[in-house]
Amino acid sequence: MQNFEYCNPVNIVFGKGQIAKLAELVPADAKILMVYGGGSIKHNGVYDQVKKALEGRTVLEFGGIEPNPKYETCMKAVEICKSEGIDFLLSVGGGSTLDGTKFIAAASKYTATDDPWDICAKLIPVTEEIPIGCVITLPATGSEMNGWSVVSRLSTDEKLGFWSAASFPKFSILDPETTMSLPERQTINGIIDTFVHVCEQYVTRPANTPVQDRQAEGVLLTLIEEGPKVLANPKDYDARANLMWAASTGLNGWMAKGCVEDWGTHAIGHEITALTGTDHGKTLALVMPALWKYLRKEKEAKLLQYAERVWGITGDDKDAVIDAVIEKTVEFFRSLGCDATRTAYGVTDEIIEKIVLVFERRGAKITECAIGAHEVGEVLKLCAK
Repeated sequence: MQNFEYCNPVNIVFGKGQIAKLAELVPADAKILMVYGGGSIKHNGVYDQVKKALEGRTVLEFGGIEPNPKYETCMKAVEICKSEGIDFLLSVGGGSTLDGTKFIAAASKYTATDDPWDICAKLIPVTEEIPIGCVITLPATGSEMNGWSVVSRLSTDEKLGFWSAASFPKFSILDPETTMSLPERQTINGIIDTFVHVCEQYVTRPANTPVQDRQAEGVLLTLIEEGPKVLANPKDYDARANLMWAASTGLNGWMAKGCVEDWGTHAIGHEITALTGTDHGKTLALVMPALWKYLRKEKEAKLLQYAERVWGITGDDKDAVIDAVIEKTVEFFRSLGCDATRTAYGVTDEIIEKIVLVFERRGAKITECAIGAHEVGEVLKLCAK
């Protein structure tokens, strides 16, 4: 196992009725900006619960954070933070809302250059942010237990991320009941997003990490078992709770420590989203099987381990086993209602060329195998048509 450092100071408050604890968790004298998305929290009761818990506090509101949070939208909130002297941000919604809130928190204190986008584009270190708390209503990104944020910029067709220890929420409230009214599409995307998060940390190459491997396999098996239950019965509290915890633990840093990580599927998927608007989860379901096909030799040992331990697929013919487990993964995504193809998502030859040019311009190398722009194009050509 490799050397590593670990930081995860988030206070997790999990279970039914926990939104009421906001009164204890948010500093009493804070001037709060409540950040949310398209307004679904006003229809599912979450908004009323938050307002009741913070009754008597100074609470301003900013709505309209997109499913892929936009830099342009976030900067409007930054203006409010600066003009109103906001000293606490409360994100209420899914991972995208929290990602946007993290960028708002960082940009509001940013002075290193004239453009806060440099936090993402140039990875200028973030050392100070407005403190954040969150109420999560959509399990997917794991943003409630990590320091990552991903933001898109319309003017440049980019979707980029940053990490900072300052971006960890001070607390995260996870009430599975808040997820019961989610549209099926969002539930499906969340399951796939979590599944791929885990695979990005697990299906790489051996690093003598048996504990982390078993954690990864446990989350994957949970998703395989609990995902169909939720789709069959959206009001199944136990299944919702298990999916919510799987999403949080899938990207909170535990299973990655000492391991070799990939993140190539996400890097490519982000560009597809930036150029076509395709849901993040769907791009991951499209790209990951193709990436595995392209890097099958480099990932052979872990693909075989994944095949045996997660899907029970074994055999003497290693290539046949790898083919089978890639197809089994695709079948799982299809069983959730995600039939990912290039045609369906508008990933034309022209889009592939644009994505290749993006990687050429950045000079970026991705995956644990350090592949470049040409290889990214080859992976995209292997995506299901």
